[in-house]
Amino acid sequence: MTTIVERHKTLEKSVTLLGLCALVTVAIGGIVEIAPLFWIDNTIEKVKGVRPYTPLEQAGRDIYVREGCYTCHSQMIRPFRDEVERYGHYSLAAESMFDHPFQWGSKRTGPDLARVGGRYSDSWHVQHLTNPQGVVPESVMPKYGFLAKNDLSVPNVAANLTALRRVGVPYTDQDVKMAMADLKAQADPEEDAGDLDVRYPKAQIRDYDGDPKRLTEMDALVAYLQVLGTMVDVNGAAAQEELASEKGR
Repeated sequence: MTTIVERHKTLEKSVTLLGLCALVTVAIGGIVEIAPLFWIDNTIEKVKGVRPYTPLEQAGRDIYVREGCYTCHSQMIRPFRDEVERYGHYSLAAESMFDHPFQWGSKRTGPDLARVGGRYSDSWHVQHLTNPQGVVPESVMPKYGFLAKNDLSVPNVAANLTALRRVGVPYTDQDVKMAMADLKAQADPEEDAGDLDVRYPKAQIRDYDGDPKRLTEMDALVAYLQVLGTMVDVNGAAAQEELASEKGR
């Protein structure tokens, strides 16, 4: 015992030796964590219901990122009782597997938005984005009413989907071909949406901003917000994840 203590004192007194031992320990830990990843096909268990965003939802997501919404709103509910009771079921890894970049966030000036889809009406979102303080008096959120005045402009929707496909988002050739038509059809109930709802299950086809004659940035952003957390049956998916985890042990 005395010998071990003396050796430990020697280790503590030598900066070089202590640094070298720390480096070796971290290296071993890193290898143990990283090496298994080279022998598995996917680090994320696939969950039924997760799909790529529609062109309109993706355009809304791009606006969400452009306006810096992620700096005040996270999109990742941690598995703690207080978070689950306030925001809904904890987030599943698979729910953000097609997000580039993901919007987990690290700060909450406003509430988490991982499951905001369907929680409020389209008109509520439009009103809230136009004048946040009119809906939530204590809000410090800036006003985004200009989104309803800006026509949605996505120069090359097909190119956007192609770029995402190259990094692993499973858009099909049909999705890319129909990108612009899908973008317009989702926000116009009178437009022929074709097989949009087949290729994108649970896609919500309707006018979002209250002005069916125009396709605006507000349409796109509200469409994106309304799909968050709605793709997956979280209770069934959570059970599936737990079962897969048990099998992997």
